[in-house]
Amino acid sequence: MYSHVLISTDGSEVAQKGVEQGLSLAKALGAKVTLITVTERFPVYARGVGLEYAMSQPMTAEYATGQKEAANAALAAAKQLADRLGISTEDLHVPDAHPADAIIEAARSRNCSLIVMASHGRRGLGRLLLGSTTSEVLAESPVPVLVVR
Repeated sequence: MYSHVLISTDGSEVAQKGVEQGLSLAKALGAKVTLITVTERFPVYARGVGLEYAMSQPMTAEYATGQKEAANAALAAAKQLADRLGISTEDLHVPDAHPADAIIEAARSRNCSLIVMASHGRRGLGRLLLGSTTSEVLAESPVPVLVVR
């Protein structure tokens, strides 16, 4: 049924619940697992005065280094759990991307049959203002999505 599970994590405590559930399901099914984390592009919120500083090489390099470290930590935590369960994984960090788009593209390009991800459970105005990667993936995914809360 599900032969290749794509498990998304951002390293948060909530995401770790999704990782746990996804790995348990994959183990029970004997499915291949790809762990994915996505880091976004350097944010630029204003144009004009100060933009030169915001886009300076040292600033963007520092941001990229921090994003890579966060991605490595998120994948390491997920990998540690997979190792304890005896599951081999492929780890994927997609830098400088919109998370929902990168998750969907990874599912397509790697022929995944299921995406597992957590929902932060925001409601009302918080969800409206912040958006939801999970909602975007649910709306656009070519494969089933298991949402863990």
